Amino acid sequence: MPTLVAILLTRVKRSQVIVLLVASLVCVVAGAIAFAATQHVSFGIGLYWAITTATTVGYGDVTPHNTVGRVIAILEMVTAIPLFGAAFAFLAAALTATRLAKLLHMEDGPPRGSFVAIYGMHDAVRRIAQEVAQAGERVVVVADSNLESLPMTVETIKGDPTLEAVLRRSEPERASRLLIAVEDEKDALLIAVMLRHLAPSVPMIAVANSSRIATALTDLGVETTVSVEDLLGHTLAKSIETPHAGDLLLEMVRSPDVIFSELAPPVALVGRTLSQARSLEEGLLLGVVKDGQVHMGISTDPTIEAQDAILVLRRRER
Repeated sequence: MPTLVAILLTRVKRSQVIVLLVASLVCVVAGAIAFAATQHVSFGIGLYWAITTATTVGYGDVTPHNTVGRVIAILEMVTAIPLFGAAFAFLAAALTATRLAKLLHMEDGPPRGSFVAIYGMHDAVRRIAQEVAQAGERVVVVADSNLESLPMTVETIKGDPTLEAVLRRSEPERASRLLIAVEDEKDALLIAVMLRHLAPSVPMIAVANSSRIATALTDLGVETTVSVEDLLGHTLAKSIETPHAGDLLLEMVRSPDVIFSELAPPVALVGRTLSQARSLEEGLLLGVVKDGQVHMGISTDPTIEAQDAILVLRRRER
């Protein structure tokens, strides 16, 4: 029943409210002019009478004194009062529909403007969505369950992300970035194929449980794939060798004062080696991206070229 109510209320159009309000105002002004002319009072008094009549206040201090005035009063009551009532009823319905749609996760589509679209409800999605939203980006999560666990700042579209109709409803071509984060690896591959078809130019990121699926997603055109298996395994291995390595990595990615940036290299850095560029960059230059591969300058000292990207760690401006 609540779902049916929300569907009906979402059909309320803003233009309907505007038309009703304009019609109500026209009736009030027309009634004021007619009342002032027939009762021989000023327009101000006529407008006062029309407003108190239309709003059903009716103090009784200004009343019609002849038959023509009473006819005008009847017309005012049978037109302005229902119009005002309908306008405010539609307005209340629209506000209720918006709130119900949020509570029931029934949004019809993504927000206007740029946004980050996340498909699926992987265990990490809640944290990912929260941190991206805290960074000032609009986030839309498309999933068929567990949406109630997401922060209220995150917008949602309820539906199975493996269905093309649901993906189209999310308008992925308007997103700034796409993130595939589903538990089932086969679903991740299917979503990647459909998203690449629907939004061929939007950067895509995927979360994979294994390195094998991560490789397959990369072959399907996903620019960045994070393998949970590799990430967790290597982090734990480094923590065994260096006990605080994991703490260092966690501090880098969770601190609200730290921001990662992937940028085109400034002209001053082009043609310089990574080690030379580190002394010129204001932030902490972590590495350079060449042909989709990250180089940290440990085994080799790559030269930064114009088509590369640099990875910089900076303090967030407040």
